[in-house]
Amino acid sequence: MDARSPTPPKTQQSPVELTLRGIALGAAITIVFMAANLYMGLKTGMTFSSSIPAAMISMGAFRLMGGAGILENNIVQTQASAAGTLCNVILALPGLVLIGHWQGFPFWQTTAVCLLGGLLGVAFSIPLRRALVAGSDLPYPEGIAAAEVLRTGQEEEGGHGLRDLMAAAGVAGAIGFATTGLKVLGEGLNGAISLGGAVFRTGTGFSLALVGVGYLVGIGACLALLTGVVIAWGIAVPVLTALSPDPSQSAGAAAEAVWSSHVRLMGAGIIAVGGVWTVGSLAKPILGSIRAALSGAGGLGRDHPREERDLPITWVAAGTVALGVPLAGLFWVFAKPADLGGVLIVLALSATLFTILFGFLMAAACGYLAGLLGSSSSPISGIGILTTMATALLLPLILGHSAGPEGDRFVTGMTLLLTAVIVTTSSIANDNLQDLKTGQVLGATPWHQQVALILGVGIGAVVIAPILSLLYEAYGFVGAPLREGQDAASAMPAPQAALMTQIANGIVHSELPWRMVLIGAGLGVVLVAMETWLKRRAFTFPALTVGIGMYLPLSVEMTIAIGGVLGWVAERRLSARIGAKGDKKADTAVGAARRRGVLLASGFLVGESCVGVLLAGADLMAGHSASLALAGKGFAPYAAGLGLAVFLAALAVYFRMVSTPGRPEPRP
Repeated sequence: MDARSPTPPKTQQSPVELTLRGIALGAAITIVFMAANLYMGLKTGMTFSSSIPAAMISMGAFRLMGGAGILENNIVQTQASAAGTLCNVILALPGLVLIGHWQGFPFWQTTAVCLLGGLLGVAFSIPLRRALVAGSDLPYPEGIAAAEVLRTGQEEEGGHGLRDLMAAAGVAGAIGFATTGLKVLGEGLNGAISLGGAVFRTGTGFSLALVGVGYLVGIGACLALLTGVVIAWGIAVPVLTALSPDPSQSAGAAAEAVWSSHVRLMGAGIIAVGGVWTVGSLAKPILGSIRAALSGAGGLGRDHPREERDLPITWVAAGTVALGVPLAGLFWVFAKPADLGGVLIVLALSATLFTILFGFLMAAACGYLAGLLGSSSSPISGIGILTTMATALLLPLILGHSAGPEGDRFVTGMTLLLTAVIVTTSSIANDNLQDLKTGQVLGATPWHQQVALILGVGIGAVVIAPILSLLYEAYGFVGAPLREGQDAASAMPAPQAALMTQIANGIVHSELPWRMVLIGAGLGVVLVAMETWLKRRAFTFPALTVGIGMYLPLSVEMTIAIGGVLGWVAERRLSARIGAKGDKKADTAVGAARRRGVLLASGFLVGESCVGVLLAGADLMAGHSASLALAGKGFAPYAAGLGLAVFLAALAVYFRMVSTPGRPEPRP
């Protein structure tokens, strides 16, 4: 079967799909990747898709248990994909800690945000499946890739893929332990110079996990990211520091201050324009999708082929209405301390209605883009910024600029809470449609996958609050008060939440530097036009990623770019070595090398992130009194040099592995 064909393969009438062992394995993988994604998201602002590595782990684990069918493996990766998706709640929720509204992450409220937003996302993806998956020719690149990995893994009986992933995780974990735990290795190099008052800054990190991110997102996204770096640090920061010099600060501190307060908002303007353009251009397809979904709702009945049976639309509609009740309760509980009086009921009902209606619109837009570009390229950041701006402008119409004893802080907090729920809804719908495409290619039963998605959301929602609390207690966030024993240098940036908070605070307090946002919006128009022009010529240059490149920390962006460029050079070198494109053997070798690269990159992410989470737990258990750091014992002067040497050596080995022709795993 052609993996790009929407025609499912012939399968037995009742193949094994949803099993207890699969659910248990999916739950275990979900917890591991949830921890990894939360750590990476708070550190870098970016998460990674867990579908493909989850599929590989599933296949390896099932082989040890005696084997499993391809559809049972598909259910495991479907459930585990919630790990890389539900974590997008960190785009907004940590902002409640940054503004001081929360002192941590209360379990029930945090869980409710993730659970209710995630279940709404699953519910919205069900009526959209028929139009956006079964009834469209959208390519769904990541869904097709996951299906190809599962089909290839089912045909191959070796365990090389799992071994590659675990080996990469071990290497990245060991380096991460030496860096974050022992502090023997430096985390990166950076510097700044001042020329005539204009400050230029450069630098990079030594994180293998970020190299893996760059490999996974590809050269197109990395070039867009570097464009954002050039605009931010090569043009905007030097110009602004030259126009407003601050002799009391060092060059590096001055550049950081200007970037944080002004330049990041230009990136927000680019992302906002990209989001508006995306939603506007999809208005017609979204309406058509809704009409098609309602006219052919599907269901569990035997009059439908197994491959077309969704959860019944009546169940979905009733479930959506039912979810509105606890959602209103969540908003009620959150707002009750603000002493709003009779406005409290109006606020809870209005917020619930806005969340469901606006959330469905954003879910449909993200779902369409998942089919067009893939989940990783969907504008979740843009959705977050649009929602933050819309909510911060609308809430004062109900509450005014003062709400109880907390005043504007409550309005900002309510804005961030609504944004967190809607971002979660959009993210889950975005990912679910990709999973349902994988299932369609493999001939899976949709309602089995939909049940697995619900289980993944439920398990992930329960796990998120404890992990967030663990990371916050151990490291703290940049901009939030640090407790005794916390190292300010190790505080997690939570960059996207910081940006959402800055925008919400600026709008609520009428202090947002709109000039910078408007400059960014103007750049966004130009970049969107450029993206459209390049897309017609088969080039990928996402305008939204340029905006992201302007507000992520410089060391993060440069390290990600290294991973993307390394992967591009490796693929070109490999293609040159094995022959012309289109040759069957050459294509097989390239495909195998790419799969190895994906698994190694995923291993880097998992290894480094899990070590970070484990160190956080160890710090808390030791009460911050049993530091393992050796840097103070003679290693500090050499940490940066040692870190650079180890980083370059790891890159050399990684490059050799991903540029070597892959070979099929041997059959028994």
